[in-house]
Amino acid sequence: MTAGRSSQGTRLPDAERLDWLRLIRSQNVGPRTFRALLDHCGSAAAALTELPHMARRGGANAAGRIYSRGEAEREIEAARSLGVSFVALGEDDYPFRLAMIDDPPPLLAVRGNSAVLARPTVAVVGARNASAAGIKVAERLARELGEAGLAVVSGLARGIDAAAHRATLATGTIAVLAGGHDRIYPPEHAELAAAILKYGAAVSEMPLGYEPRAHDFPRRNRLISGLAAGVVVIEAARRSGSLITTRLALEQGREVFAVPGSPLDARAEGSNGLLKQGATLVTEAEDVLAVLRPILGHPLEHRAEEVPAPAPYPAPTPAAEPRGEERSRIGELLGPTPVAIDDLVRLTGQPAALVRTVLLELELAGRLQRHPGGLVSRR
Repeated sequence: MTAGRSSQGTRLPDAERLDWLRLIRSQNVGPRTFRALLDHCGSAAAALTELPHMARRGGANAAGRIYSRGEAEREIEAARSLGVSFVALGEDDYPFRLAMIDDPPPLLAVRGNSAVLARPTVAVVGARNASAAGIKVAERLARELGEAGLAVVSGLARGIDAAAHRATLATGTIAVLAGGHDRIYPPEHAELAAAILKYGAAVSEMPLGYEPRAHDFPRRNRLISGLAAGVVVIEAARRSGSLITTRLALEQGREVFAVPGSPLDARAEGSNGLLKQGATLVTEAEDVLAVLRPILGHPLEHRAEEVPAPAPYPAPTPAAEPRGEERSRIGELLGPTPVAIDDLVRLTGQPAALVRTVLLELELAGRLQRHPGGLVSRR
């Protein structure tokens, strides 16, 4: 069954939600692969059946681990005991801007007041080792943006993130977690995370019990920018997670704002660099609101009839089974440098559906890596 929007409201059947959870938790399956599998197989249940065969055709010696029904049932029950619900892509409660990015989580684990996810949203991010001045600016900007009707989203990190969350507890804030809902990071922000839930929400795509690692934070950052109409950066070093968030925001077509800082402070090198590259300069909330009003409407409100529905998962189109020489040719064209799938189609002269099938098999075998913009490389 395809999940899509309707005027009567849309909800994924519980049995299908269980299959979605099993599929996204299975080895070598990420959000892009999940979408490709549903396009190819037509349903999560069919994809789960096909996973071992496709992995072997991709060159795997053994099929990747498939999340069992029992594991999925236990995760859903444990989530329910924490007040966490799994919102599926295409359901009415799924954040509509997040549904528009290239790799939205098929299932978003939500805890708290989910109504905040339907509001117009702006991200406020910045340095973990923020200065006192930076924290003061973050508090003032976030508070004013919240009072103007925007929900403020950030990553629950130390410094600027925490300041933005604390300033908008009463107006609604969204914390995007890098780990599971029961693994708050940093641990000292567990109390802040709990306080957010009264008027705001915490969201994650990671399983319960998952401890975040360094490479998980950029993955989380795409959700921060994906939820928002724009990203405000306050104090960011030349190499920082905040700059990763702005790069992702630009790829997603979001607005980027930056607060200027002292040229003598290394914490402002990245944010000042954004201004040189054309980011909107911000000294007060009105600078942000002036740009976002034409995008969000004035007064700032969420109008359901203007929300574009995410593209549905179509019924699979049968494709010819790739032959050995076709698989070999596609494999030969792949290397460590990312290339466009369209280029592979052109260079092989094969139908796009056949090329995508081979790439999917390679990915399930752990031999392919996907990149933003429809690029792939040999793993």
